[in-house]
Amino acid sequence: MADPTPDPDRNPAEQPGDAGGPEQEAARPAADGAAGGTEPGTAQEPGAGTDPQGGAGPEGLTVDDILGTPQSTDAGSADTGEPGAGQAPSEAEALAAERLEELRRLQAEFVNFKHRTAREKEQLRTYVTGDLLQALLPVFDDIDAARGAGDLTEGPFASIANKLEEILVRQGLSRIGAVGETFDPAVHEAVLQQPTSEVEPDQIAMVLRSGFRIGERVVRPAQVAVAVAE
Repeated sequence: MADPTPDPDRNPAEQPGDAGGPEQEAARPAADGAAGGTEPGTAQEPGAGTDPQGGAGPEGLTVDDILGTPQSTDAGSADTGEPGAGQAPSEAEALAAERLEELRRLQAEFVNFKHRTAREKEQLRTYVTGDLLQALLPVFDDIDAARGAGDLTEGPFASIANKLEEILVRQGLSRIGAVGETFDPAVHEAVLQQPTSEVEPDQIAMVLRSGFRIGERVVRPAQVAVAVAE
């Protein structure tokens, strides 16, 4: 039986029970397993307790869960560049809003100016045509008298009179006064009252002188006889 007492003159590496012995060989795997944080005979699963991307993540969460988490209002506003709740707009944004409001106001003023100019232009054209018509009123009175006498049934003068009236009608001329119309003091001038049964009372029984109108402007009221009951 070997003496277990170590010999002080021998190298410790050569002592009985050192390297090469079955007891030390069995102890090494146990020590290696303890240093690696696992129990002997237990294999560690790859990726356990670590993030699949190589970093440790919260327990029970995956990368898809983390990436799919909705952003907060402040984070979303920071991404889109919009001021979040409780955040005042920057000086540039306030200046841009002020310039936009000024542009809208100028546009509205321009549209109003355009409409007002169109109305004034139409009114000016009406007044110019009316002044021209006033200068031609004696000519129209002579034409009406000649027609009433039967002198403008045919011939060159009848053609000239018809063309003159057609031109002024295209410019907005219209006659005022016709037998059977209801008397209107705004456009009719009552010269006399005529008892008659041909028309109803307060209607025009006879036109003594035609009136003329350009658009809404009355150039000359018509002189008429108003019917009364017999």
